[in-house]
Amino acid sequence: MKAWIPLILVLALGTAAQAHATCSYPRSPDAPPDGNTATRDQMIAAKHDFDRYNGEMNAYLDCLKLERDAAAPKDPAKLTPDEKKKSDEQLRIMDQKNNAAVDELQAVVGRFNEQLKIFKAKQQKQ
Repeated sequence: MKAWIPLILVLALGTAAQAHATCSYPRSPDAPPDGNTATRDQMIAAKHDFDRYNGEMNAYLDCLKLERDAAAPKDPAKLTPDEKKKSDEQLRIMDQKNNAAVDELQAVVGRFNEQLKIFKAKQQKQ
């Protein structure tokens, strides 16, 4: 019976590691409402959607970091030239995924912030 405990632990840890191996790219929110014509309720609803997206994107970026850390060779000096090339390419692709996600996050949230600024300016004039 005691022999099964380490085996079960190894299987559980392997399954947990596999579960972390797939990062889900979050769904982008719909376009923000036009700040010139939006109601307060529309802007609040959009803010909640953009906050959701921001949180999900940050979780995705954290997942990518975990994947990258797991994929990085523990001792690069022991790699053959082909293994090093493959590892470097894999890490480069992971870095590109990270950078593209950050760029999209900034652009999407930036569009909402532009409309929010317009909305607030319109509210102050009233």
